[in-house]
Amino acid sequence: MPVNYEIKSQLAKLLATEDLVVEHKNIDTAQFNVHTRVLTLPMWEKASNQVYDMLVGHEVGHALYTPDEDPPRDVPHQFINVTEDARIEKLMKRKYAGLSKTFFRGYQELNDEDFFELGEQDVNSMNLADKANLYFKIGNFLDIDFNYQERQIIDTISAAETFDDAIDAARLLYDFCKEKQKQETQAISPPSPARDSISGESEDSEGSNESEDGADTERDDQTENSDHGDTDTLELDDPGVSTDDLLQSKIKDLVSDNPNRENIYLEVPKVNLDTVIISNKEIHEHIDLAYADHANQELCVSDSEYKKFKKSAQKEVNYLVKEFECRKAADSYARANTSRTGVLDTSKLHTYKYNEDLFKKVTTLSDGKNHGLVFVLDWSGSMSHVMKDTIKQLYNLIWFCKKVSIPFEVYAFTNEWNSCEWDDDGKRIIVDHYEVKENLLSIDPAFGMMNFLSSKTKDIESQMINIWRLVDSLWGMYPYVMRTPKKMGLSGTPLNEALVTLHQILPQFQRENNVQKVQCIVLTDGEANYIPYHVKVQRPWEEHPYIGRNTLNDRCTIRDRKLGRTYRVPYTWNEFTDLMLRHLKDTFVNTNFIGIRVLESRNLSYFVKTYHDQYTDEYNEIMKDWKKLKSFTITNSGYDAYFGMSATALADNSEFEVDEGATKAKIKSAFIKSLKTKKLNKKVLGEFVSLVA
Repeated sequence: MPVNYEIKSQLAKLLATEDLVVEHKNIDTAQFNVHTRVLTLPMWEKASNQVYDMLVGHEVGHALYTPDEDPPRDVPHQFINVTEDARIEKLMKRKYAGLSKTFFRGYQELNDEDFFELGEQDVNSMNLADKANLYFKIGNFLDIDFNYQERQIIDTISAAETFDDAIDAARLLYDFCKEKQKQETQAISPPSPARDSISGESEDSEGSNESEDGADTERDDQTENSDHGDTDTLELDDPGVSTDDLLQSKIKDLVSDNPNRENIYLEVPKVNLDTVIISNKEIHEHIDLAYADHANQELCVSDSEYKKFKKSAQKEVNYLVKEFECRKAADSYARANTSRTGVLDTSKLHTYKYNEDLFKKVTTLSDGKNHGLVFVLDWSGSMSHVMKDTIKQLYNLIWFCKKVSIPFEVYAFTNEWNSCEWDDDGKRIIVDHYEVKENLLSIDPAFGMMNFLSSKTKDIESQMINIWRLVDSLWGMYPYVMRTPKKMGLSGTPLNEALVTLHQILPQFQRENNVQKVQCIVLTDGEANYIPYHVKVQRPWEEHPYIGRNTLNDRCTIRDRKLGRTYRVPYTWNEFTDLMLRHLKDTFVNTNFIGIRVLESRNLSYFVKTYHDQYTDEYNEIMKDWKKLKSFTITNSGYDAYFGMSATALADNSEFEVDEGATKAKIKSAFIKSLKTKKLNKKVLGEFVSLVA
C-alpha cells in the first residue's frame, strides 16, 4: 500500500501540537530546523505503515525535546544517540499514551526483520552501549542481562528527563565502555619480557664476541616490540555502538530509491504591486485618448444603452440595499446589551407594589464591522460572449456599494497590457514582478491587473461609461463597430496569477480604506491552467546555471512558512484554482471569497460536473434550480459560494413593458418574463448580501 505523505504530515503536526512545516524528500535521515520549524522526513516508501508511524513519532520527539545546540565533544555522538533516543521516546510515550503501542509494534517488526543483524550472536557479549541501545529499542523481545554496575547506568539512562541528563548519562556510558575496553585489552596482551633476559651476557666470551652484532640487532627489535606491547602507552580506538550504525543503515534502506519521486516544495512569490497594477488613472487616460477622435454616433449609441440599463437596474440595486440594511439592523439587534443604570425611573414609581424593576435601563449596541469589496474581473477571450452580461452584474454591485457607502476596487486580470511595452530600440520591456528564485511559483512579466473602477474616484460615472464602451468594442457584430484601445484586448486567463496578487492587494486595500472586513468577488467564466514554477537549470555546455520554468505536477506541494501549512498540487489542472483559493482563505480568515460565473446553457453540464458527479442528488438539485430560476449555488468549491447565473436570463430586461395595444397573450408573456428575471436576481443577490452583510 503506497504511503500517503499528506496523512503522515498531518500526523507529525498533531504529535508536535503545532503547525509544523513537514516535508518529505529523498534524503537519508530526518532533519529539523528549530528556527523555521520545518521538519524534513525521508520518503520511507519501503516501510510499513506501523514502522512509518513509529519513525514519525521518533523524529517529532527530537523536534519537540532535543534542543538546538552543539553536543559536547568529549562524548562520541553515537553514545548521545543511545541516551537521547531513549529519553525522547519515553517523553513521547508519556505525552501520547497510544504511541506506546505504535513503538512496540514498530520495533517488533524491526526485530522480526533482523534490522540489528543479531542472528545467532550472543547479545550479552556486546559492550554496554550496544546492549543499552537494544534494551531501549527491542528489549521486549530479547533476554539481556546486566550486572549491578551496568544496571545502575541503565537506570541513569531511564531516569533522564532533560537533554543535559541524557548527555550526563551518555558520558557515564562512554566512560564505562572505554574502561571496560581497556581492561579487556590488558587481559589479552602478553607481559613485557625483562630486558636482562634479552641481553644477558654469555659465559663464553668468544661466543659473545662472535654474536655481538646479531645480539645487538635482536635487542633493538625486542625493545621496540616491548614498547608497543605496553598497555600504558597503547592508543585504543574509541568504543563504538555497532547496533546504532546498523539501525541507521537499515533505515536508510527504507528510503525510496526512485529519484523521480522527489517531492518538490514551492512557495508563492510576494509580488510588487507597483509593477502588477495598472493604475485607474492610467487606464482611463488611455481609454479617453483612444476614443477622443471616435465618431460621436458610435459613442452615443453605446452611452444610450448604458443609461437605459442603469435605469432598469435600480430596482435590483434598491433590493440589495434593502436586504443589506435589514441584515445590518438584525445583526445590531442581536448584539444589543441591556443593563441597569442604577438610576430610579420616576415614571415607574407608582408601580412599586408589583414591579421590582424601578431602575432606568440602557441599551448598548456593539459596533458592527465596516466592509470593503474587491472585485476581480476575468478579461480573457473566452469571456467575449458573456462579458456584457457579466459587466451588468458587476455594475449592479457597484451601484449597491455606492448607495451603502462601501469602498471598492475593481481589477481586471490580463496578460495583454504589459506584453505591449517596447523600448526605443524595438525590444520588449520585461519587468519581473518579484525577485526570481528557485522553487517560487512563476508569474509572467506580461501579467497585469487593470484597475478599472475605484470608489476613490470622484467621476465614477464617466469611468463606468468608459468600461461600458470598452466592452461594446469587444463585440465584433456591434451595429457601429468601435475599435478596442491598444493593450486592452481580451487575452489569456491568468486567473491563478490574479489570486496570487490578492495576497498583497487585500491587506493594502484594508489599510488604505480603514475597513475591518474585506470581501472578494471573482467574476469569471472558468478555471485556468497551472502556474509554472522556477527551477535551476544547469546545462552541460554552460558554466553557470540559470533560473528557468517547469510545469507543476502531482509531486509538487505549495508551502506557506508563515502559516505553517502545505497544499498538495492536485492531479487535475482545474482543481488548482481551488487550491489557490484555500490558501487565500487560510491566510485571510475573515474574508469571504465569492465566485460569480455567468453561463450559457451549453456550458452548464460541464461546469456542474466539475464539482458534482452527474448521478448524485446534488447534481440533480442544481439542475432543478437552473430550470426553475436560471441560477444555482455551488458550496463545495474553493469559494465560500460559487454562483452560477444564466447569461440569457441576465440579458433579459426585468422591466414589465408592453407595446400599446398589445394582446392579452403578449401582456401575459411579458409579465411572466419579468417575474422570472426578478426571481433570478433576487435569489442570487439575496445570497450575496447574506455573505457580505
